[in-house]
Amino acid sequence: MSRLFAFHCLDGENGAALRERHLSAHLAHVEVHIGDYAVAGPLKRDGNTVGSLLVIKADDEAEARAKFQADPYFAAGVWQSIRVSEFSAVAGDWVGGAAWKRP
Repeated sequence: MSRLFAFHCLDGENGAALRERHLSAHLAHVEVHIGDYAVAGPLKRDGNTVGSLLVIKADDEAEARAKFQADPYFAAGVWQSIRVSEFSAVAGDWVGGAAWKRP
């Protein structure tokens, strides 16, 4: 059974230039592997992209890391800081309200 793993990634000093250079490869990778993502997208500060949040579906953290590390942005060194945690979606619009209230 798939679990969710949230990768919180902050860009390095050359993040903007590296993102631009590798954007098409990154987007092509995401499209091919779209089924591996619960959600993914850029993190913004004052309108500027400063990182990425990728919530990856996998059986365990090792599998999630392998999927994450296959992303061209990882190989290009876009992200300077990467944290991963298992994530449980239990409340909000995306999960249809409060999961604990469902039968």
